[in-house]
Amino acid sequence: MEDPDLATYASMQAMAIGPADVLGQNLQALTQILNSQQQMLDRQQDWLQHSLASFKMPKMTKDDDPEAYIEAFERHALMTRLDKRYWASQLGALVVGKAQAAYQALSRDDAQDYEHMKEAILYRLEINPEHYRRQFWAKKGPEDKRPRVLLQLLRDLLDKWVSPAGQDREALADQIVLEQFQNDLEERTQRWVQQHTPRTCEEALKLAEAFTASGANYPRERRNLGPSMEPQENRSAGDRLAAT
Repeated sequence: MEDPDLATYASMQAMAIGPADVLGQNLQALTQILNSQQQMLDRQQDWLQHSLASFKMPKMTKDDDPEAYIEAFERHALMTRLDKRYWASQLGALVVGKAQAAYQALSRDDAQDYEHMKEAILYRLEINPEHYRRQFWAKKGPEDKRPRVLLQLLRDLLDKWVSPAGQDREALADQIVLEQFQNDLEERTQRWVQQHTPRTCEEALKLAEAFTASGANYPRERRNLGPSMEPQENRSAGDRLAAT
């Protein structure tokens, strides 16, 4: 049987914990939760401030290549662990000219979306697949004539132009790059590579680098000299006799 004294004690304890006490306990628990959340927010805010403070990048100039500048911005943002929510505002404060005009033309919501903002800037600057196609086929400058630099440049341009995917398309892309790679090589290197008929870009690259490293000169085409201009040692005895 239940002890009457214990039952009476339990009943008195239940009566002692009234609604006010329950409310107080709930408020105390809620206060602890709020304090914990505030501490987390404070730590996050400190991290964000540190991230923004550590992100230092020179402002874009009118002489900068906009696409190269944006790529450098993204690499720097990743290295400094800048929260991506701040990428758009940071880049918007750094770009100039048409890029700045494209940023300012965006709505407030779009201006906070980095990918949308980047797309708008590149569109305003006419940096699109057609732009990369023209760059791919254009004659390259002297600074891009080194075989390895040239091949990588063509691969990058093709990837931005058509974004090849799949084995068949990769083979097609390799042939497109191979053709243009040979067209853009320095003239003597070009002749040497084409003479060996490479089947892939890698084969062409090995040939080009081997030729460049050897310092060899592709034999120049001999001019068609007339009989009177032909060196004496290369003429037959009968020819020399007839000329006298």
